[in-house]
Amino acid sequence: MQREQVIIIGGGPCGMSAAIEMQKQGIDPLIIEKGNIVNSIYHYPTHQTFFSSSEKLEIGDVPFISERQKPVRNEALTYYRGVSKRKQLRVNTFEKVLQVTKDGDGFLLDTHKEMNNENEKYRADYLVVATGYYDQPNFMDVPGEEREKVSHYFKEAHPFFDKEVAVIGGKNSAADAALELVKAGAHVTVLYRGSDYSKSIKPWILPQFSALVDKGIVKMEFEAEVKEITGNEIVYEVNGVQKRAPNDFTFAMTGYKPDHPFIKNIGVQIDEETGRPVFSEDTMETNVPGVYVAGVIAAGYNNNEIFIENGRWHGEKIAADICKEKEPSK
Repeated sequence: MQREQVIIIGGGPCGMSAAIEMQKQGIDPLIIEKGNIVNSIYHYPTHQTFFSSSEKLEIGDVPFISERQKPVRNEALTYYRGVSKRKQLRVNTFEKVLQVTKDGDGFLLDTHKEMNNENEKYRADYLVVATGYYDQPNFMDVPGEEREKVSHYFKEAHPFFDKEVAVIGGKNSAADAALELVKAGAHVTVLYRGSDYSKSIKPWILPQFSALVDKGIVKMEFEAEVKEITGNEIVYEVNGVQKRAPNDFTFAMTGYKPDHPFIKNIGVQIDEETGRPVFSEDTMETNVPGVYVAGVIAAGYNNNEIFIENGRWHGEKIAADICKEKEPSK
């Protein structure tokens, strides 16, 4: 069994930032990440441009130099790889934490390593949960959602040239996907349960998107509720009237949520209304002593509350608290 002082679950920017802050305090934590480092950013659309400027995405006092003020996905991937190498972070990628159990004043972790298909055990004095939310899509629970042609992630548009594509949702990710699909020559129908365009759509995207709708290039259905996805159609209702549209592929851009079952199993309490774990704003420590949260998981269901630009500071609070606990009482 491998013994660690601190294990960070999640190798995104906020988990990496927490590790760097601990390094400053003389702690060399282990990061365990079920995918590759900054796995969520890797799964962003290939054309993705960040809302934040590059300096607001910096971690570990390492400058983020980008071609434009707002970097694109590939620049971010290059930057965070560089930070990991420069700071010599200990990161076990493609290793999934299966279970965490309390062990005296510490924690036991059971993991599975994808690369060699083996299980591993660890013991840690402290845990930092920085698992984000992007791996947990909000499912619609409608017949046909399990079909291979349905995806909750949009990567790129090229494969969908001249295909009938439905985009479900009306916020940033849906509007952005629709724009890219139109550029690639797809025939796009957007189904949104809201009665008007979402106020969360980025201001430079909305005019482009609404212009395509006005010109009839994108078919936009407001107050639409999806009922079924068949092999060649999508069935939905608008104000009680059933409609059908031809459909080859569907992108359900219905948002994402934190992995509550995982942190609940550790013993962390969750506010049922907000989805926020119970934690101290000053230290980021949860109701379970020795377990901390970092990044967007601390925001619960409101994932627009915490981004990389403010979640990156959580590690400083955590490192300070762990080191304070280590200090002998006077």
